[in-house]
Amino acid sequence: MRRFAPFIIIGISLLTMACGSLGRLVSQAVPTPEVIVVTATPQKGADQEVSLQLTETPVVVDATPKTDTVVATPEPAPTSIGESTLVAVQSRGVLNCGVNADLPGFGFYDAVRKRWTGFDVDFCRVIAAAVLGDANKVAYIPVTTSDGPNERFTAIRSKLVDVVIRNTTWTASRDGAGLMFGPTTFHDGQTFLVTKKSGITKLEDLRDKRICASAGTTSLINLRDDFAARGITFEAVEITGDALFQSYLDGKCDAVTSDSSQLAVQRVNFPKPDDHVILGDRISREPLGPVMAEGDDQWYDIVSWSVYATMYAEELRVDRSNVDQMLTTSKDPRVLRLLGAEGKIGAQFGLAPDFGYQIVSQVGNYGDIYNANLGPTTMFNIDRGPNKAWNLGGGGVLASPPFR
Repeated sequence: MRRFAPFIIIGISLLTMACGSLGRLVSQAVPTPEVIVVTATPQKGADQEVSLQLTETPVVVDATPKTDTVVATPEPAPTSIGESTLVAVQSRGVLNCGVNADLPGFGFYDAVRKRWTGFDVDFCRVIAAAVLGDANKVAYIPVTTSDGPNERFTAIRSKLVDVVIRNTTWTASRDGAGLMFGPTTFHDGQTFLVTKKSGITKLEDLRDKRICASAGTTSLINLRDDFAARGITFEAVEITGDALFQSYLDGKCDAVTSDSSQLAVQRVNFPKPDDHVILGDRISREPLGPVMAEGDDQWYDIVSWSVYATMYAEELRVDRSNVDQMLTTSKDPRVLRLLGAEGKIGAQFGLAPDFGYQIVSQVGNYGDIYNANLGPTTMFNIDRGPNKAWNLGGGGVLASPPFR
């Protein structure tokens, strides 16, 4: 049995807008971190005009990059402390998923098309497909690393969100603080971004340099630990909120440190990306994945096996393009158990027998999700590195326990 830690009921203050037009709200580059958001009135088709209203509920939009339809769902509400998360999600008809709102490729709100996209966003859709049978029934709630009701761990413990999937590192101290971490969805590592003209090419070149890092994150801890071990002195510039990369561009530091994936994504959006380089050295391993509140083992299993379904499908070469054919023609018992044609795996988690099929058919396997958001056809083109299936070559470490 997993740990059951006492829950601290954290009051959530929902802020409402006192003035201002709706047009000004939806024209912002990203949603505000407060829980002042937009929901969509139910529509019958993608070509109909969408009616929007101000509420105190999270944004509910279609995150898939394959359509511009805005998908409406019943108004979500936080899960009560001690309530079964599965029951709460199925009762409200929508998954409350905490995500990053301003990290393209992983979690990003497009204010022009009013939709969410990204690798982490798609894993929210994976869970919704498994639990609700519809990948679009997700309320995306921007969570931050800054103090407040939408601070990512506060949002989890207070049950404002059912799960957070937002470039969050699994660590021992976090695991022991009333949180549960699901399977690692992205194996990352921390490094540094510098200007070409600085002449910095290796870690030793950062001696006595100013290094920007996000306050209150593992990036700052890793920096201090690793450089202390190497005997490299430096000046840490702690940046609060979302100003990390702008501070670097403004010349407040000589280098900025974060996960390599975040550096790669942010560099693409710099005014002159070619003026900046990412060092090849890594000072940490960063396992990133879904985070839940401790105390609901069933929900932990549901999130974990939903993620595993995407990995197992890729191992078995079942993807979004061939899943229907595999369901009807495959003789492989592993494939049939994954897709729900055989066995009762879904039932033991409280899910439909075909939850694996719903995930792959609506969202895709792990490779589908990676390639759609970060792969060679995207502007980021981040090499998968260790984020490959273990049995498909290339040094991948992704693996799922067997569906049996």
